Amino acid sequence: MNGNDAIFFFLYFAALFLLSPWLGIYIARVMDGDLPKIFGPIAHLESLFYRITKTKEETPSGFGRYAWDILSFTILCLFFVTLGLHFQEYIPGNPESKPGVPWDLAWNTAVSFVTNTNWQAYSGEVALSYTSQMLLLGVQNFVSAGVGIAVLVALVRGIASKPSGSGILGNFYQDLTRSILYILLPISLVVALALVAQGVVMDFSPYVNSIGLEGQSVKIPLGPAASQIAIKQLGTNGGGFFGVNSAHPFENPTSFSSWVQCLLILLIPGALPFAYGKWVGSWKAGLSIFLGMAILFAISLGVALYSEHIFSGAWEGKETRFGISQSILWGTATTAASNGSVNAMHDSFSPLAGGVAVWNILLGEVVFGGVGVGLVGMLFYVILTVFIAGLMVGRTPEYFGKKIESREVKFALLGVLAPGLSILVFTAIALVSDLGSSSRANQGPHGLTEILYAFASAAGNNGSAFAGLNANTPFYNSALSFCMLLGRFAVILPALGLGAALLGKKQAPKGEGTFSTESPLFVLLLLSIIILVGALTFLPMLVLGPGVEHILLPAGTKF
Repeated sequence: MNGNDAIFFFLYFAALFLLSPWLGIYIARVMDGDLPKIFGPIAHLESLFYRITKTKEETPSGFGRYAWDILSFTILCLFFVTLGLHFQEYIPGNPESKPGVPWDLAWNTAVSFVTNTNWQAYSGEVALSYTSQMLLLGVQNFVSAGVGIAVLVALVRGIASKPSGSGILGNFYQDLTRSILYILLPISLVVALALVAQGVVMDFSPYVNSIGLEGQSVKIPLGPAASQIAIKQLGTNGGGFFGVNSAHPFENPTSFSSWVQCLLILLIPGALPFAYGKWVGSWKAGLSIFLGMAILFAISLGVALYSEHIFSGAWEGKETRFGISQSILWGTATTAASNGSVNAMHDSFSPLAGGVAVWNILLGEVVFGGVGVGLVGMLFYVILTVFIAGLMVGRTPEYFGKKIESREVKFALLGVLAPGLSILVFTAIALVSDLGSSSRANQGPHGLTEILYAFASAAGNNGSAFAGLNANTPFYNSALSFCMLLGRFAVILPALGLGAALLGKKQAPKGEGTFSTESPLFVLLLLSIIILVGALTFLPMLVLGPGVEHILLPAGTKF
């Protein structure tokens, strides 16, 4: 790490720690309908939107209605995005005359963007028109992130509800609209303008024909990239406008643009614990969760930096403009936050650094995690920690005075274990079948990691690829689509169920025997539970993959 890296890291974490509390308070306010005066005109637009769509904003929803609204909205989005991609050649805004996307790839891409995964088995500048990028995938970048925030808000309403309260989870469409209008759109607009100033392309003209340095004909791709780069990072979507994502100079041209994009990856996930603290009326509770996330992130980053620098000089696949350390920071952030954007190929990291990337995803994307659902995953672990701590001391487990019973624990366990189960089952199927194993670019433990990473990325709704695996096959397009849907709704539905289970429960007052969920001891227990569950579920696969590769690398054995 050189001086530039040290300045980059210092400014990065300083901005993250300063902005997260402020943004968290803002998010809590606007999601509760307490809008700043500057948004007065937009509030009128919000009301107009409800009247046009006949959305009854004050109509309350319980578990069934809220879940049905999300499912029906998702099905509608899948339908339109799949059809739009397949028939894109007939839609205006296609100056390069891109043909329609094959059905299996169109379905895989639609599932990927609707579930906030942004797994890309295609290259944007090769396969998609401008309209497909902006109106199909770009819109999903906003709404999929908004759905995540809405689910978190519904869960928190259950946790924070009073026995004499309204007994509702809220209105899904109102939560979705507010998250987009007052959080995602304003920040994305400001960031997009900043990125344009840095040189990120925002253009609708055809590609430019040019002559390369060796005299060959070169076609330079352009397009409306800046508007999508902002939301792809802010909404933890991660899908690149160009095939190499943020390693492309038109998508990430300067050190400042790299700093901004890397910061955006963790900004909202880092702010939501503080929003949670404000919602439940305990700033310390939110701070404890934030510190737990930050400690896990610091451990991952430290191990990855150490591993990468003991194998110094390995520049292949790294971001040569900004340096290896900044590639490691980006790789750790994007896998911790369910983002999926890359500025280096994780396949090119040292074995331990690549193992850290997949470990972050396998933990359930709770090390900050995706927008909304990351904190939801962490709250599952909080419930499990409270339950286990209660058993250890022989007291009835309580969270904010509400008894944690078998129903709540079942929802939390389902949300934690279901994505992991799908990862292990589909990885095993891919390893023993020619359909799966024939797509590997490498043999041995490295090839195992390629397949494990793909299914982890899909089920964790991360979207980044380890590289080296040819995933654009009918087998992977179908299997990964299933994992993405399972990984999304195996978290969302238990979260709504947990919120409904806690809704209106009686609250016992704090006493001397109440186990504090705001103390350093609770943070330590929470981290222990997260690491134990992750290790017990995935340790054999991690040992056989990156572990074996790390041991053999000093002897010169490569795969």
